[in-house]
Amino acid sequence: METDIEKDEDVNGPPRNAAPWLLRLFTLKRDKGTRRIKLITLGFALIYCVIAGKLIYLGLHPELRQEVHQNASDTVAAARPDILDRNGAILATDIKVTSIFAEPRRIIDRDDAIDHLTAIFPDLDRRELRDRLNSRKGFVWVKRAVTPEQRQEVYHLGLPGIGFMQENKRVYPNGPVAAHVLGYANIDGIGISGLEKYIDGEGLADLHDAGFNLTNEDLRPLVTSLDLDATYAVRDELAKGIDKFKAKAGAAAILDVNTGEVIAMASLPDFDPNNPVDALDPDRINRMSVGVYEMGSTFKALSVAMALDCGKVTLNSQIDARESLRYGNFTIHDFHAQHRFLTVPEVFTYSSNIGAARMALMVGVDGHKAFLAKMGQLTRLRTELPESAEPLVPKHWGELNTMTIAFGQGLNVAPLQALMAVGALVNGGIMIKPTFLKRDEEDAKKDAPRVIKPQTSESLRYLMRLNAEIGSARKADVDGYFVGGKTGTADIIVHGRYAKDKVRTTFMAIVPADKPKYLFFTMLDEPQGLPETGGYRTAAWNAGVITGKIIARAGPLLGLAPRFTPPAEPFPLLAQLGYTPANLPAPGSH
Repeated sequence: METDIEKDEDVNGPPRNAAPWLLRLFTLKRDKGTRRIKLITLGFALIYCVIAGKLIYLGLHPELRQEVHQNASDTVAAARPDILDRNGAILATDIKVTSIFAEPRRIIDRDDAIDHLTAIFPDLDRRELRDRLNSRKGFVWVKRAVTPEQRQEVYHLGLPGIGFMQENKRVYPNGPVAAHVLGYANIDGIGISGLEKYIDGEGLADLHDAGFNLTNEDLRPLVTSLDLDATYAVRDELAKGIDKFKAKAGAAAILDVNTGEVIAMASLPDFDPNNPVDALDPDRINRMSVGVYEMGSTFKALSVAMALDCGKVTLNSQIDARESLRYGNFTIHDFHAQHRFLTVPEVFTYSSNIGAARMALMVGVDGHKAFLAKMGQLTRLRTELPESAEPLVPKHWGELNTMTIAFGQGLNVAPLQALMAVGALVNGGIMIKPTFLKRDEEDAKKDAPRVIKPQTSESLRYLMRLNAEIGSARKADVDGYFVGGKTGTADIIVHGRYAKDKVRTTFMAIVPADKPKYLFFTMLDEPQGLPETGGYRTAAWNAGVITGKIIARAGPLLGLAPRFTPPAEPFPLLAQLGYTPANLPAPGSH
């Protein structure tokens, strides 16, 4: 018969009548299990206490959160003003994007965070990310400008210490079009080159440094001188020309000679400012303002204008070009030698090196230097673009230098400053500094000095028009636009010597020649002769052809209406002096 005590026995324990050693074994096992449970419980309690303590600490110290926000505001990409073309088309603007940041001191499990974030962003470097998350900073970037899908993936992870922030991203809707003018801003909203850097220098960076939290809407847009459609046309025709003539590089531009506005500009190869990984490639410089080159025979326009303006010659003067011109061990030849006396128009249309050199010698070394200085060719040209180059001027300038510079060798200038000078030669004689900002003619001429007489300017327009009618500029004479032009071909210096198999070609054209509005420019590096050009690689056959295509395409975009009836009196000042279309000297008339 069972007693009540027997019913209360622990069925999991040893029998009451068990041996003493068995009782001790069961007691030891029970004590170990109890201690294990207590240790696990204590561990979880400690973890929760640490988390709770950290949250309480952050709650009691709001300055830590303020530090995070301060660091974020110092780092986030600042707003920038829109950049517009002259007609209001957007060239550069800001958009809002989401970026991911971390507060390292709030992250609980860094390894877990790193695993999840690198899974979403495979391009993140694990070691670099670990260094960021292990830093003592209150704020670090994880990934800038993420996609909406990536943001959602990170959001669903719910990682402590990982947050989201709206910031500005600079975008360029037209890709590489006008890239060298616009430049680009980096991921932090800082202008690195071009007009973007100019904007910072005009006070935007100071406003941001002073703590002004500006939005894109608070900032007045920067209106440029560029015409987007014309700029696209220039770049497109230049790219086609480089490809056709197998050139290594090239540049082209359109300048308003009455306002100094750069209407279009391209330099190829270029880069996409949306992803400017190639922007610092030396081959992708802005050849219009950073490169300096010998401008070849286009410089003869300056030499002829100089001699005319100081009265050393007239259009009827004759220059001895019967023989090559020797100076010490140097001999100057003509590419199209006539072996006779040449009138000034013949010097221009035959592009006589000998004639240009003799006219420069008439003026003299000091007079030549003074004229080129007045025309802005001996000092660095400063515009809104921070990037510009100093011209390469002879250290010891003697008669031989004057002779060679007269036909475009021995002086290296930026094409944009050569354009400035030729613009003054044809706009009536007023030196107007180029600009990349929109302005009117009145503002342009406020501080613009006169550099040559109006009659000299008209003579140059006549010579350029004559060259388009019967000289080397004929391939750019687009019907209806009364084009005037000048070619230039210069051998390229390689290892200190002129290479006979490498040339740089240039072409300048004015439209219309009787009352110029625009000056067109094209330059090619190392174009090749083609079967259709008879193997010739001189400027008339390539840079001139490209310029003609640009005029035909960009003219209508710029509002230039074709005139299929030539002007009755295109050069009235010359007519007053007895020069008429019937008796103006032309090549062959001597």
